[in-house]
Amino acid sequence: MTSTVPPTGTGGLDALFAPKGIAVVGASRNPAKLGAALARSLAGFAGRGGHLALVNGRDEAMHPSVRAAADAGPVDLAMVCVPAAACAGVLAEAADAGARAAVVCGGGFAEAGGPGVRYQEELAAVVAGTGLRLLGPNTSGFLAPRSGVTASFVPGAAQVRPGRIAVVAASGGVNHAMAFLLTEAGHGVSLAVGLGNAVDVSAPDVLDHLAEDPETAAVALHLESVADGPRLVDAVRRLSARRPVVALVVGRHDIGAFAASHTGALATSWRTTRAALAQAGAVLVDDERELVDAVGALAVARARPGRDPGVGVVTAQAGPGLLLLDDLSGRGARVPGLARSTQETLATLLPPLTYQRNPVDTGRPGPELGQVFRAVAEDPRVDVVAGYALHEPDAVDLVAAVRDGRVPDVPLVLGVGGTGDEVVQARRDLLDAGVAVATEPRGVGAGIGALLADARVRARRPGAVGPQQVPTGIRGAHDEHRAKGLLDRLGIRTTPRRACGSRAEAHAALAELGGPVAVKILDATVLHKTEVGGVHLGIGGPAELDTALDRLDAIGAARYLVERMAPPGVDLVLGARRDPVFGPILLLGLGGTTAEALADVAIRLAPLAPDEAAEMPAELAGHALLDGWRGGPVLDTAELGRVTAALGDLLVANPGLDEIEVNPLRLTPDGLVALDAVVMAREAADAHPHR
Repeated sequence: MTSTVPPTGTGGLDALFAPKGIAVVGASRNPAKLGAALARSLAGFAGRGGHLALVNGRDEAMHPSVRAAADAGPVDLAMVCVPAAACAGVLAEAADAGARAAVVCGGGFAEAGGPGVRYQEELAAVVAGTGLRLLGPNTSGFLAPRSGVTASFVPGAAQVRPGRIAVVAASGGVNHAMAFLLTEAGHGVSLAVGLGNAVDVSAPDVLDHLAEDPETAAVALHLESVADGPRLVDAVRRLSARRPVVALVVGRHDIGAFAASHTGALATSWRTTRAALAQAGAVLVDDERELVDAVGALAVARARPGRDPGVGVVTAQAGPGLLLLDDLSGRGARVPGLARSTQETLATLLPPLTYQRNPVDTGRPGPELGQVFRAVAEDPRVDVVAGYALHEPDAVDLVAAVRDGRVPDVPLVLGVGGTGDEVVQARRDLLDAGVAVATEPRGVGAGIGALLADARVRARRPGAVGPQQVPTGIRGAHDEHRAKGLLDRLGIRTTPRRACGSRAEAHAALAELGGPVAVKILDATVLHKTEVGGVHLGIGGPAELDTALDRLDAIGAARYLVERMAPPGVDLVLGARRDPVFGPILLLGLGGTTAEALADVAIRLAPLAPDEAAEMPAELAGHALLDGWRGGPVLDTAELGRVTAALGDLLVANPGLDEIEVNPLRLTPDGLVALDAVVMAREAADAHPHR
């Protein structure tokens, strides 16, 4: 959740997440009240020697003010539990008393509309005037188990144990849900934060704080909307250089009305946000269960950096093994055949009827399981090992087996099936032994997928990004002829064409170029020429040309574009535009005019190095069409990378441009050819808001 108010607090977040003293403002004796719930949750902080002060001017047993509480002991953090209209006054009082941080848990602010918008603006004004760091409003708080701070009114939050995984969630509810899921999975939490409306403390603030936290091994990030895209990307990039970040972005489907009422902010593009986070180094997941399995695996181990790591699969039950293999295949994981020497070793350990080439099926596991793990992990083609076994202590000690089978720098993610306290303990023992654990095959797949994605990110060597020689000072309206002239200057190939101001010039162009040609309306104000009947293809002779010109004249054409027809091929769309949240972005998709319907696109932030741009086609679901499908043309990814990078550089270098789109960009046997191009100047963008 975010607000439209930019962050204005100053200073670090130690006073918020590691306070020496806390005041609960609005504390209550009524157990149903928010202030009473927070006082109960923070009792553990007082029990560890922290100064906990309860503030309520109407209760003689409590401090009458934050100032009085501060006189009795240090107050770094104020937990504010009063109605929304009174919160700004309490914040100002807390700051005046020496508090350096505050949490406003209650709602009734921008997310509620009406006077709530003004109440939120008042909070922002206090933050700006005092430098107080504010979490919220509209949040259920945070958990810092290692500091003994359960700044939450949610029952059970105090049961979350200290650990190595941090949670940064847009929603306080999701923050707690993730903390509880991680606890059930055997993990502990270093910090779990629900941002709420993020008047001040936002996701980038917390991510930067975690980048300096040696107790955090991996970070789970949950986003609903983004206020400042470049700042978020920079924070993720800094953090992921030190420890893995796993991100879940809400908004794949149309949930706009509920999202707006929940957050008080417009949701950003789901695809663009995910692409930006991935480019910054985050591992992406699709749901909260996958987030737990992925961040849990990365908190335990990381694979060696590599562009195409190999997975060895060991399963003690064939059916779950098939589910696991299917999941890995869906994630694009490479499961290579094992080396002959590895298979010879396995043959001495396993019954002859078991499958031993990868996956390795042991049948019912026995004491040899550890040696099987070791043989697979030592295979030169294997970088990570995925395993699954039911909890059968009479057959095999899984903890002893993995300890015996561990190979340095080759992580193991093991699924352990079963139920009951013994199984829970076995999973925790495996985690303590340095093995990532899941409860079912899909969880193993999610953990392995995260290790592979992280290894690929760390192997990626960013290319030199500009500055390239691109035209500057570009502005104003562009018809197709002028737009293609700009592409020509970038080295993006177009077909021979002539701009014509009369019928005579159009006939001369046909005679010069030779048929067949395309004949189009040439007008910078017409962006969708096909939709208005402004494009006629395959014109071979003068009579056909006159017919086409008659139709163009009927829709008000004053000028014409005559250009040679391109050979058949595969159509793509390539565009560069200024995203309102993330700034200049590049988009590549299959389908040309049907790209939006197919939703098969790859997105990157610009500027982008050509070698990185060359990797975009591999993300397209239909990328096989670009590899000579049924005798068709084969894409030169280096050429596409150069073209894509040039388009991004052009947009970055020309603040007067809002968007450049080549659609279709056709892959032909002779390479890429731009068949149509649109350039929108920033001053003209408002005239076509729905393009």
